[in-house]
Amino acid sequence: MERPELSIAVQHAPDEVTFVLAGEIDVLTVNQLATLVNEALADPPARIVLDMAGVTFCDSQGLGTLVVLSRKAQHARTVLALANVGDFLMRVLDITGLRSALMISSST
Repeated sequence: MERPELSIAVQHAPDEVTFVLAGEIDVLTVNQLATLVNEALADPPARIVLDMAGVTFCDSQGLGTLVVLSRKAQHARTVLALANVGDFLMRVLDITGLRSALMISSST
C-alpha cells in the first residue's frame, strides 16, 4: 500500500483556519483532508482557507471533495476559500466548470 503523498499543516488565526496543503489530492488522500476540514467545521471559524500552493496533483475525487467541503462550509455559515491555486489546477477547474462552484481568493 502506497503512503498517501499529502501533507497538511494547520494554521489557526482568530477568525480563520488555514490548511497548507502539499502534495497530491486524490483518492488516497481526500479522506485525510475531509476529516480535518470537518473537524474545523465542528466549531466553524469565519473562514477556512485551503492553501493550494504546494498541491502538485488533484484528481476527480479531489475536486469532488473540494466542492462537497465548500457546500458543507456554506451550511455551517462559513467560507471555504482556495488560495494560491496554481495554473494547472485553475485549468482543471475551468475545464470541469467547477471554478464557479468554488471560492478562489486571488493571491495578487
